[in-house]
Amino acid sequence: MIWLASALFALLLVGVPIGISLAGSTAIMVMFDDFLSFSTLFEAFYIFVSKYTLIAIPFFIYAGFLMEKTGLVRGLFNFADALIGWVPGGFAYATLIAAVLFGAISGSSTAMAAAMSVIAYPEMIKRGYPKWMAAGVIASAGGIALLIPPSITLILFGVITEVSIVDLFFAGVVPGLMLAISDAIIIVAVSVFVVKLPAGTFNLEQCWKAFLDALPALLMPVLVLGGLYGGVFTPTEAGAAAASYALAYGAIFKRKEFFAGLMDVTRRTMNLTAIVFFLLGCVGIFQFFLANMGWPQEIAAWAGDLGLSKFAFLFALMATLLVLSMWLTGAAILVLTVPIYFPVALSLGVDPIHLGILTALCIEIGSVIPPVGLNLFAVSGVTGLPVTQVIRGSFPFCISDTVVLIIVLLFPMLALWLPGQLITSHF
Repeated sequence: MIWLASALFALLLVGVPIGISLAGSTAIMVMFDDFLSFSTLFEAFYIFVSKYTLIAIPFFIYAGFLMEKTGLVRGLFNFADALIGWVPGGFAYATLIAAVLFGAISGSSTAMAAAMSVIAYPEMIKRGYPKWMAAGVIASAGGIALLIPPSITLILFGVITEVSIVDLFFAGVVPGLMLAISDAIIIVAVSVFVVKLPAGTFNLEQCWKAFLDALPALLMPVLVLGGLYGGVFTPTEAGAAAASYALAYGAIFKRKEFFAGLMDVTRRTMNLTAIVFFLLGCVGIFQFFLANMGWPQEIAAWAGDLGLSKFAFLFALMATLLVLSMWLTGAAILVLTVPIYFPVALSLGVDPIHLGILTALCIEIGSVIPPVGLNLFAVSGVTGLPVTQVIRGSFPFCISDTVVLIIVLLFPMLALWLPGQLITSHF
């Protein structure tokens, strides 16, 4: 195993992309194995990416891009602003609420951060918010999309580990809402004690009008989550329903403007899907080789001999994932580490659904940890604000999110209660 790890890290150190590094290091080992051939690697790649559940990923990506193009995201944001934007710091709360609602559809943290940078950032500056605070709220709010279903991160975890994606989706609801509440507490503290923002006035008529305008967007989470919870949709079918809904809305209400930009949206979806699927295929190759060598079982046995308790292992794992998030993207962390630590966690009695939520929480926090945090650069790139200012604004949220991670780690039922209710309601 030391030779595989050496080859992998050597390729990563010289700048080879993560997917090629995984497949390349495995190919090097196959060259010295008398029982494996390169054709088996191609078969492993194809078998992994041909899983039916993976079709949900391009559907949800497409739905998110279509929502941005058709203005559905702006409708959500305007409604949240009318509902709560009048209280001190309310516009930041509105951004947070819109992030939660959009996250319940697109599942993409970086897409959320980029979209809200265009919509919310200029308006926050007009209303007297410091640039660092506005950028920090947007960067941190984007991470909630990694927990609120349908999360692409949870889909990837479910595919890699063969854990129920529906259970993972519903396990992410309570921790995702905890993230939103913890971020809201930070906004209250900063708004009242640091920035001292003034209050506005509530306008019921404006709120009702904003609600009617946002109604088509609000119905999409009802369609997706209601279909999943009611057993009407599989995750893949839910993704298809979300994309179809956004397509129908654009075709009926936006028409010429919508069709003019449809090819660009489709191209962006195809590009991102190709990247994700290539990465997953390379994970399939890596996993196949590990399983063929029996190394996961050996690592699990070695970890068991150390005598670590379940919680000691989880604390060590979460710390490791947070450190890795300083240098790797969330997808890279998933594909590199999950095949290795998952069998170890199972051998120690860790619930696989709980483990998936903890992993997603670490990746959520990693999205705002420098130097690689994608949300930091998404917000900086769209707003033109230096990354250092985005980091300054997101730091308090990073601390509160870490507290949520520790609470969910210590109290697994926060993640497991809702999936348990789902199972009970079906039997």
